[in-house]
Amino acid sequence: MNFDSHVLNLLDVCVRLVNGLTAGASGGVPVEEPRGLGRQAAVVEALSGGGRVTPTVSAPAAEQLAATARRLRVVFEAVDGGQADAAAAEVNALLSDTGARPQLDRREGQGWHLHFHGADDSLALGWSAGCAAALALALGSDLAGRLGVCEATGCDRVYVDRSRNASKRFCSTACQSRTKAAAFRARR
Repeated sequence: MNFDSHVLNLLDVCVRLVNGLTAGASGGVPVEEPRGLGRQAAVVEALSGGGRVTPTVSAPAAEQLAATARRLRVVFEAVDGGQADAAAAEVNALLSDTGARPQLDRREGQGWHLHFHGADDSLALGWSAGCAAALALALGSDLAGRLGVCEATGCDRVYVDRSRNASKRFCSTACQSRTKAAAFRARR
């Protein structure tokens, strides 16, 4: 995969937001959209990692990021369904709604990095803008097909395919194993 680490990190955040904050199914088990403190905890989990400081997430910020997650799911589903125009339209709307703008930022002791910020410095708008920009960079490249929805029966979780040969079809090894075991049993 030829994205820089910042874009890959943002795409991973997109996946964690969608999978942690949207209703559907995971591994054959129904998943409900979290509410209240569960929603805030899911947002903290989605935004943590990668050396980032664990954020403090307010209820309104969690609600805004849950709404963003639902829109991000639309993009993954459109790409997976071969509807690039619909995916691009949703990403363009997200870019516009968040006021995403590029900015060079520098952390102490490190070089300059291109980040995307929202129209204001709020947590939710900033992450929404960054996710929209990362999806725009993915869709605007020949790697758009690396965004997908799990092919396992009873699962609609999303993923970013980081494999060398663009062969990923499942959100997890658990879904892959479940599907292979079912196919083996069907052949017997």
